[in-house]
Amino acid sequence: MDDRERERQQRRLERDQRRRERGKPTYFESEATVDSLPALQDSTEPTAILRPRRDTGELVGLEAAILDEETGMQQAGFAPPAEEGGEDGAAHRRRLARSGVVFSLATGLSRVLGLIREIVARALFGIHGPINAFEIAFLVPNTVRALVADSALSSAFVPVFSDLLEKGERKRAWRVASTLFWLILLGLGGVTALFMLISPWVMEAFGYGPDVYGGIATTLARILFPIVVLLGLTGIVVGILNSYDHFTVPALSPVAWNLVIIVGLVIGVPNASADSTKLYIYAFSILVATLVQFLLPLPWLRGRDDRLHLVIDIRDPAVKRTFALMIPVTIGLGLININAFIDQIFATRFLNKNLAPAAIVSAFRLYMLPQGMFSVAVATVLFPSLSRYASRHDWDSFRGTVATGLRLISFLLVPASAAAAVLAVPIVRLLYQHGQFTAAQTPIVAHSLAAFSLGLTFNGTMLMLNRAFFSLQSPWIPSWVAFGNLGLNAVLDAAFYRFGIWGIPLSTSLVNIAGTAALLVLFRRRMGRIELHATARTFVLVSIASAVLAAVSWWSWHLLDEWLGRSLSAQIVSLSTGLLLGMAAFLGVCRLLGVRELETVARVRRHGA
Repeated sequence: MDDRERERQQRRLERDQRRRERGKPTYFESEATVDSLPALQDSTEPTAILRPRRDTGELVGLEAAILDEETGMQQAGFAPPAEEGGEDGAAHRRRLARSGVVFSLATGLSRVLGLIREIVARALFGIHGPINAFEIAFLVPNTVRALVADSALSSAFVPVFSDLLEKGERKRAWRVASTLFWLILLGLGGVTALFMLISPWVMEAFGYGPDVYGGIATTLARILFPIVVLLGLTGIVVGILNSYDHFTVPALSPVAWNLVIIVGLVIGVPNASADSTKLYIYAFSILVATLVQFLLPLPWLRGRDDRLHLVIDIRDPAVKRTFALMIPVTIGLGLININAFIDQIFATRFLNKNLAPAAIVSAFRLYMLPQGMFSVAVATVLFPSLSRYASRHDWDSFRGTVATGLRLISFLLVPASAAAAVLAVPIVRLLYQHGQFTAAQTPIVAHSLAAFSLGLTFNGTMLMLNRAFFSLQSPWIPSWVAFGNLGLNAVLDAAFYRFGIWGIPLSTSLVNIAGTAALLVLFRRRMGRIELHATARTFVLVSIASAVLAAVSWWSWHLLDEWLGRSLSAQIVSLSTGLLLGMAAFLGVCRLLGVRELETVARVRRHGA
């Protein structure tokens, strides 16, 4: 045993002694048992781990439907660390459950405001003309951001930071965070400067050269590129807060982001005369909103174990490990966004550069509303817990958390997918068909929305499985899947763009289905059993209930639409009534079929209130 391992064991024993003095279970003393580690590592040799003794019938994971009142505070979806018990454990469980509910509500509010932002933008700009150049100018920094900042950085940083906190190395954890903060500022600052310089050539690759909105597109790209730096720094700040199970303010930051943009659109655009000036106001609003999004969570870093320092320690192995993790995470998450990049190349080069980009983006915004409200919320809240379970080698809790996350995502997104598919036209008509957005543009966006909806659930399950692999600090697996998806997406785009604009979203949906299947196979090989039968059962039963929802929703809307007409108030009544009746039918069928996730969601709401 080397000196480092001896010191680590001594710290563990000292921590266990403090836990025993407080009456809590210990991990490395007499109450521990030796279990065999599942084949989770790259090494083929089994590794012995020390795990606290548990009762055979202990419930782990998130199946709140079978919890009685005494254990009801072990919240569905937001299970506490295994060693926490007593009053502290109960308080921790309540905090996590409340965090989950607050995060979901804040994320939902952000998505609703994002939809309002999109409605305002479509009323002001429509989907025809120079607004398409804006969408491409915004796409490019967004793709770069996905590759080297924000979610990719946070997903690599959270497991490392959480692992250091778990081991009691809190000062070192904050030193690593500080180092990454300043390295990101310097590195992404250089990337931003480079792309601002080469923006004309990047825009011309999409067909926006000197003769087709080239000057507008280049200026817009240069205004928007600094968001890459800001979002990279935001990824570090949010990662720190999430590692401390603080989700509320990070979830509210996008709310502020959308509000700032809406204010900029409503106040600034009507007072501008030229189309280019209106688009520049839109771009500046996004830049200011991103700055606000970065600044808002900063005060909540105070009162933690330490603070961010002006330090760069590139020799720390944890810093190197973060960047080593970030490379495959960047590939895994970034390639998903490169798919959108490829989609828009086909849209601008082979379809209609004055219509297709904005039409696809408009449909995508609607598609992302349930995605952000449900799957992103579930995966984000569970991610730190998954990282802790992996750090402790608590594989039962890890598997249970992933499986129930998949079931909850299916329960929430399959009905959303069915409703979006059958009611795409009335949804687009009600939300977008105002101002510059004409009736002729409604079916174009509606068909794209219906095509996107096919892959809605599978996009969410891919996100959950990706986070599971990231928590295992084995991100190369989803990265290879993302590589495969990239090639498949290009092939399908080349085949389906001939169908029209909606062929591009259809290829995206098929890629999501293929990606989920590949990740499930690989995850099962890595983890062994993953409750696949129970997950498949939930998916099938929820799909049956969603088919009923689709039928009830469409017929209800259709009858009311013919009876009431299509004034704004009539559209609101007919569409909302159809959705409400469809949802009531869905819940009723789920109860009849015994879908357990119905009770899971009910308990989360009840205990998180």
